[in-house]
Amino acid sequence: MRINKDDQVLVLIGINSGKKSRVISVNKEKEKVTVEGVNVVHKHVRRSRRNPQGGRLSMEMPVSVSNVQLICPFCSQPTRVGFRFDGEGTKYRVCKKCKADINIVTKARKKIAK
Repeated sequence: MRINKDDQVLVLIGINSGKKSRVISVNKEKEKVTVEGVNVVHKHVRRSRRNPQGGRLSMEMPVSVSNVQLICPFCSQPTRVGFRFDGEGTKYRVCKKCKADINIVTKARKKIAK
């Protein structure tokens, strides 16, 4: 997945379009991300022991990963994400605009000599 937890993203579509926020969680199977302060819904709850006052609870719901775009930490621009491998086999996420390495995805495996 090209977007990970704690990434800064820009929302492209919907009522919150243009908002920059942080990713709270990622669901790889459904290709959805939960973004802080985006797609907020209100759930009405009765009084109970867990919630003695009752009322409305606001919670963020997931949005499709295609509706958000990563903000590069180096050039501070919304960008697409690519991947590259170095000579040792380490995989990096790369900003398509400034070509900077965002972070390491997987480290190279060491070969065991026999």
